[in-house]
Amino acid sequence: MEKLSLPRKNNLQIKTDLEALAEILSWFARLYSPQIPRQIWLRCELALAEGFTNAVRHAHKDKSKEVPIDVEVTISDDTIEMEIWDSGAGFDLKQYLETMPKSEDNQTGGGRGLQLIQKTTDDFSYTRTADNRNCLLMIKFYRGENGSSQRKIAD
Repeated sequence: MEKLSLPRKNNLQIKTDLEALAEILSWFARLYSPQIPRQIWLRCELALAEGFTNAVRHAHKDKSKEVPIDVEVTISDDTIEMEIWDSGAGFDLKQYLETMPKSEDNQTGGGRGLQLIQKTTDDFSYTRTADNRNCLLMIKFYRGENGSSQRKIAD
């Protein structure tokens, strides 16, 4: 098995367009290494797709398709970190998750993407940065017993 040169950081800038999801997933697939359990990789792929879809549908809902969304993936010895940068208004993720109904009680269809990200990653946060952008950070551990089971939301 080929040894990864770690950490390995990759960036992609993409238009605010749901049609670009296929390009993101193709780009992400090229980053795969056999050292990462396939099940873990697929969870990351799902979280990345949900995060991008949320950025397009919510953070950039009133923005031109030309406004970019930045995606960054860093693969280290034991984690996959995915960041999605948007230019939306932002919101308090922790408060939002605390007030929304549990997925089995949620018949509205809204907000399930965030719950899915919460279930498929080991840690995630959504923070406003000094340059008036937001960063959705999603972390998945892939060393040990199928990754870590600790789930938390960073403040």
